[in-house]
Amino acid sequence: MKAYVKSLLLTTFYYSIFPALILFGNEANFVTWAITLLFIAILASYGVYDSASKEHSREILIVQEKAKNEIAEAARLTTRAEKEQELWKKTMLERNGGFKTLLSFIGYFEKLRDEPISSYLSRKSHPAFKAADVVREQTKRRREADFNNKRTQAMIEMYEQYAPFLIELKNDIPDVDDVKIFEEYNEEERLDSVVNYLTKEEYRKLPTIERNQLALDRFWSRPKSKWLIGKCYERYVGFLYEQKGYEVEYFGIDKKYEDMGRDLVCRKDKETLIIQCKYWAEFRTIYEKHIFQLFGTIFEYKETHPAEKVTAIFYTTTQLSPLARKIATTLNIELFESFKFEKNYPCIKCNISTLTQEKIYHLPFDQRYDDTKIDRKGEKYCATVAEAETSGFRRAFRWHDKSTETSE
Repeated sequence: MKAYVKSLLLTTFYYSIFPALILFGNEANFVTWAITLLFIAILASYGVYDSASKEHSREILIVQEKAKNEIAEAARLTTRAEKEQELWKKTMLERNGGFKTLLSFIGYFEKLRDEPISSYLSRKSHPAFKAADVVREQTKRRREADFNNKRTQAMIEMYEQYAPFLIELKNDIPDVDDVKIFEEYNEEERLDSVVNYLTKEEYRKLPTIERNQLALDRFWSRPKSKWLIGKCYERYVGFLYEQKGYEVEYFGIDKKYEDMGRDLVCRKDKETLIIQCKYWAEFRTIYEKHIFQLFGTIFEYKETHPAEKVTAIFYTTTQLSPLARKIATTLNIELFESFKFEKNYPCIKCNISTLTQEKIYHLPFDQRYDDTKIDRKGEKYCATVAEAETSGFRRAFRWHDKSTETSE
C-alpha cells in the first residue's frame, strides 16, 4: 500500500500539476487543467496498481502450488520409505527361510518381463495359441527353478555365516570332473593325494621325484579357497618364526574357528608371541574390530600365563585403517602391513619318526602335514622334492600307520 501511495504522488506531480504549471499561466486555467490531469493520473496509477496486484496474486498462487506439490511429494516419499522399511524388516525376518518375500517380488518382475512374448504369440495376425501356452508354461518353470535356486543359495550362505566350518567342508567336495578323473585310479593310487594334481598318465609314467614335484608346483599354481590360502599364509609366517628359533604352535589351523584370534603361538625361553594373520586382498582394509579381538585374546592369555612375557603381533597382506593403526600402536600391538606371501619358500617338511627313526617328508597337501613338527636335530624344511629325497627322506603315504610317520 505504501508503494501505491508513493507511486500515486509521483504520478500526480509529473503528469498533472507540473505540466499545468508550465502550460497555463492564469490561476483558473491552471486549476481546471490540474484537476483534470490529476483525475487522469489517478486512473493511470490505479491501473498500474491493479496490474501489479494481479501479478503479485499470481506469484502467491504459484508459490502456494509449488509448496502444495512439495508437501505432496514429501508425503509420497515418506509413504514409500515406510513401505520399503516394512519390506526390509519382513525380508530380514525371513532370512532363515531364504528371503521368500524378496524372491517373490523378483519372480513377479520376471513374469512381467516374460509376458510380452506369450502375448505377442496370442495376438499376432496368425495367432499361435499353443505356442503361447508352451512359452507360459516353460517360463513359469524357469521362474520357479530360479526362485528355488536363489532361496537355496541364500539359505546356504546363512548357514555358512552361522557355522563357518561348513565352508571348509564345501571346499573338500570334489566336482564332477574330479570324481571322473579319480575313478580312473586303482584303490591304492586313490590313497595318494598327488592324484588330485596329475593325470593318470603322469602319475603312472613319471619318476617319483618328478611326479611329486609336479604335484607340488600345481598345488601352488592352482586357485585356492579363502580358507586354504589363509592356512597357507599362517604356515608361511610360522615357518619364518621357526627359522628364528621359536617353537611354533599353529593354533589357528588346529582349532580352526575356535582359535580365539590366535593363529600362531610362538615361544622361545620365557617370551611368547601371539600372532594373528590376515590374508586379504590388497583393496580391502583391516578395521578396529580385528585389533580389539587380538587385544582381547592377549589379555586373556596374560591372565592365564602370568609368568610369560607376551607380545601381540598382527600380520596382513593389506593395510589397516588409520584408526585401527592408531589403536594398535596405543595397545602395543606390533604391525606388519602389506606383508607378502612368498609361495616359493621351503615348505616340504622333512621329519624323523620317533618310533622307527625313518626319514619321511610331507608335502603341503599331505594328510599329516599340519601335525608334523620340525624341531629336532636332522629334521628340516626343503624347497624341492629332489632336495628332500637326496637327503634320504621318502614321501609320506596316507595308507601308512600314522603313528610311524610323525614325531608327535
